[in-house]
Amino acid sequence: MTRWGMVINLNKCIGCYACMIACKQEHYLPSQVFWGRVLVGETGKYPTVRKQVYPVLCNHCQDAACVNVCPTGASIKREDGIVIIDYDKCVGCRYCVMACPYQQRTFYGDDGKEYFPGQGFTEWEIIGRKLNPLQKGTVVKCTFCAERVDEGIKRGLKPGVDRDATPACVNACPAKARFFGDLDDPESEVSKLAKRGSQLSPEHGTNPSVYYIIR
Repeated sequence: MTRWGMVINLNKCIGCYACMIACKQEHYLPSQVFWGRVLVGETGKYPTVRKQVYPVLCNHCQDAACVNVCPTGASIKREDGIVIIDYDKCVGCRYCVMACPYQQRTFYGDDGKEYFPGQGFTEWEIIGRKLNPLQKGTVVKCTFCAERVDEGIKRGLKPGVDRDATPACVNACPAKARFFGDLDDPESEVSKLAKRGSQLSPEHGTNPSVYYIIR
């Protein structure tokens, strides 16, 4: 079996937002919609203040709360561990939004807002609505770039090793703080790194497939 997962080394992350932008570009996400975010805060008091950077995304949990509460079966956990949404089945009830303990789902209302109000849709936005159309009234989220993973495997590529089969956020990270691969393969780099990492809020009991290396 294969279980795709990600490890983020917070010691390397520089908070450049490259992952956020790469994700937005890859999926042609509209204004105000982000599937990956970078949370930034501070600890301590002057003059010993320390900046804290925490990239977050869908954790693709093994016991996903979003999947458990979905009344229509629109939220699906694939055999490889990736959690996806069937937009044709999603009725926009937002049970999953409330159930996700990591707040990583977004209701897409398609308010028609342009990136530059009053100037019409840019060529990029027009292309995006054709190549990656989001359905109004559904919930959207990070997919671990499942389309890249699936297409790459068909071409004989290895996700996490070959760029064309690896999530865009991993490819874009200039500090090489992100790693992707098969968590069930004890010889994979991501599996070995995960042993040094920690899951976000393990008390929720969802068993996330995203690990963070803190020290």
